[in-house]
Amino acid sequence: MSLQSTDAQKKNSSATTGSDTAIAVINPATEEVIDTVKRGTAEDANKAVAKAKRAFREWSRTPANTRAHLLHEAAAKMHAHKDRIIELLTLEEGKPVCENEEEFEWLTNTFDYYAELGRHERGRVSPSGEYTQLNMVLKEPYGVAACIIPWNYPLLLMAWKVAPALAAGNTVVIKPSELTPLSTLYIFEKCWDHFPDGVINIVTGYGAEVAEPLVLHPDVPVIAFTGSLAIGQRIASLAAPMMKKLHLELGGKDAFVIAEDADPEMAARALAYAALTNAGQVCTSTERVYLPSKKAKEFTEALIAHVKSLKLGAGMDPQTDMGPMIGATYREKVEGHVAEAIGKGARLLTGGKRPEKLKVGYYYEPTVLANVDHNMVIMREETFGPVIPLMEYNSFDEAIELANDCMFGLGACLLTSDTLKAKMFLEEVKAGTIWINDPLTDNYAGPFGGMKLSGGARELGQEGLDEFRETKHVHWEFNTKPKSWWYPYGK
Repeated sequence: MSLQSTDAQKKNSSATTGSDTAIAVINPATEEVIDTVKRGTAEDANKAVAKAKRAFREWSRTPANTRAHLLHEAAAKMHAHKDRIIELLTLEEGKPVCENEEEFEWLTNTFDYYAELGRHERGRVSPSGEYTQLNMVLKEPYGVAACIIPWNYPLLLMAWKVAPALAAGNTVVIKPSELTPLSTLYIFEKCWDHFPDGVINIVTGYGAEVAEPLVLHPDVPVIAFTGSLAIGQRIASLAAPMMKKLHLELGGKDAFVIAEDADPEMAARALAYAALTNAGQVCTSTERVYLPSKKAKEFTEALIAHVKSLKLGAGMDPQTDMGPMIGATYREKVEGHVAEAIGKGARLLTGGKRPEKLKVGYYYEPTVLANVDHNMVIMREETFGPVIPLMEYNSFDEAIELANDCMFGLGACLLTSDTLKAKMFLEEVKAGTIWINDPLTDNYAGPFGGMKLSGGARELGQEGLDEFRETKHVHWEFNTKPKSWWYPYGK
């Protein structure tokens, strides 16, 4: 099967021209090559920025209603290509089709949402100091926005950046992950061809060779990135001398607290979904679980029974509950975290190995550990895999302290019907999103982002649009006579 991605890149100069070296895109379920894309260079990045910069003046002047129409048209074209987009996404990324159908809905709805929000307002009028004056606060596009996209949700997280950036009047250069570029390139060719030339640009390649030149480019004032803390820190250090606008959504180590009143069967299903969706490869995956000591045995037994019932397999198989991990190095990291925890006294309850029946593909069994503590790497650093570590607590105050005992603050979950516990949790836990009884559900109108080392960016909602707009204050005096307080002071 071939995407003909290289042909797509040749047809449109906004895509990578690249070096002669190709990057193989691997199906993580079969370890087979799906297709190849060009390995971009710094020269490609520079050309894309130049093209985006040339297009910016006209695009920023384009009426908001026109921009909205183009964004809506993009969403409509994506719907026309839905089956192919979902197929490519499943083959290159690995998660089940049903999860990619949900990602597709987020992709199209995000474009539709920001199409409307982008023409709603561009600032405000403030009360003036004098009757003859007008004070306005204007929100304006920055210019060229570099959008550096991760592999785990390559279309959703692309849309969360590109749609608001375009709606605000910016042009964009997209750098998809070298692991999952195919679905983005397909959309570029089939669904964005109606945008003015240079408004949307794509450069494929590796981070050091393509993304860093974008970060360092003087004509790129905004860097929007989702990924690891280490790469985010690298981007921040490179961009700091130029005082660029940084839109960084970094790692997570989300806590999941189960209160005593929660139903064990419901808790097992909610927890498994929060921890194992996309094989645990979600920035908001549950990676730390806190159980009340008095009911820990009951909750644990329900969880193990539910996890053991899940089916591993290729994402294209409709019976699959959990697909493969994205690659060998990512699986090895998970194996290292689990081994370190067991070496320090953690107890393996289920999983903890590669499935014997699936010899090919980057699979790892959904794993449950007990007797963990915060001295273990698996409770401190982002694991990004299908592991559920369980730790007991004796009081709800202790549970909140444990939830906050982390350098990350992206999200946190709570299961309870106790309204006082819910209020304590949402007010005292330091995380950008708090889920109570409904883990990992997002809202187009609600901002998504983290606290602490998870980064301070916000995507979705009004906040997501404002990330791509800078503020200007306009003070306008209609009376052109000299002011009494002007020089000279001596008169």
